[in-house]
Amino acid sequence: MSAFSRPRCLTIATVMVLFVAPQLRAQSSETIALHEVLQLLQERNPRLQALGAAAEAAAFREPEASTLPDPILQFGVMNFGVPNLNADMAMSMAPSVQLMQMVPFPGKLGLKGDIAGYGHDMALATVDESWWQLRASASALFYDLYSLDRRTEVMRETFALLQDFQQVARTMYSAGRGRQADVLRADVEVAKLDGEIRQMEAMRLAKAARLNGILARPAATVIATPTLGDLPLSHPPTDTLSRWARETRPALARARFGVDQARSRLDLAGRQIWPDFTVGLAYGQRDRGAGTERMGSVMFAFSLPVHAGSRQHALRDEAGAMERLAEADLTGSLADVDAHIGVLLADMDRARTLVVLYRDEVIPQARATVESASSSYRVGAVDFMTLVDAQMTVNQYAGELFVLLADYGRAVSALESTVGRTLPRNGPILSEER
Repeated sequence: MSAFSRPRCLTIATVMVLFVAPQLRAQSSETIALHEVLQLLQERNPRLQALGAAAEAAAFREPEASTLPDPILQFGVMNFGVPNLNADMAMSMAPSVQLMQMVPFPGKLGLKGDIAGYGHDMALATVDESWWQLRASASALFYDLYSLDRRTEVMRETFALLQDFQQVARTMYSAGRGRQADVLRADVEVAKLDGEIRQMEAMRLAKAARLNGILARPAATVIATPTLGDLPLSHPPTDTLSRWARETRPALARARFGVDQARSRLDLAGRQIWPDFTVGLAYGQRDRGAGTERMGSVMFAFSLPVHAGSRQHALRDEAGAMERLAEADLTGSLADVDAHIGVLLADMDRARTLVVLYRDEVIPQARATVESASSSYRVGAVDFMTLVDAQMTVNQYAGELFVLLADYGRAVSALESTVGRTLPRNGPILSEER
């Protein structure tokens, strides 16, 4: 065998190993699905627990707000003499007992109860909205980890490929059949890719720490490799999603409760000009030597709105402004939701289109290029570097495909949080495997 044929046979054998080995590498069996992360989120997140406690506290405000003020019971001695403090005078009463009850103008208590009830409804909606927002954040971090893990896996395969090429290039150069430029380029590419892998690993640690923070776990808690799961390949029409959002999005429900509460406040402020009443009963007795004399009194009072211009009318004007604010907030929230739906649908369509393009055209064509380069290399039509570049291009496109899959999953989760419900998965699905 000639000096030329020996390194060339070694190179061909190495090529076969390089381009078959990546297909045989086993993936880690330790994985985690998105629903497992979301279950941990629901169980452990302290913000959800705090908001749940706040909503529970708000539930007790309604009966308190709609209940009459506590009556006032007063004990004393009336009309005693001074300075001797004797109760022997003709008008003295000892003891004297008074019971007073303030009664708000009709309708005020009911409106206060309604206002507190809407506050409870808003607190519950806040809990639900926070769940969807945290769900979107956790899902985004989950898909970030998925993308990082899959891209790192591809980069490690590429790294092994470069190391093997580096060894082949050195062997051929030592045998006098290779170029020093190939050796130098291999050294540079290996060092460069090693740095990129370390950067990806550092990014994963940061993303995992953020996800552990949302899950209320120590930052160093190990998170297994995420799995993509099944994602709906299509989505309902835009008007259907908009209608769903109006039905189930907690933020919109909270805004509507805010409008109802503001209107109740305005109604209550309009009634503040009407006086509140106070009714009372009094009992007193005295003993003038001829037996105990007992006396009773009935009292009725009402407030006088003498400062209506600077108090009651000001409260009414403030309540009117707050009603307009609440209505504007609802209108703005509706517009934001519709706009966000449009943006997310565009993101989904872009990612889905590119995923299909990469799977059906880009990657198959890149693999065909590898096969063509391999055939050409066997007959000496192309050099080894051309063959390696072709395979590295396939790996690059594979990593970009994982990024697109993660983008699609992230957009699906964000859309579900925007409409306040999960998308149906009873139709075609998009998964990591075709």
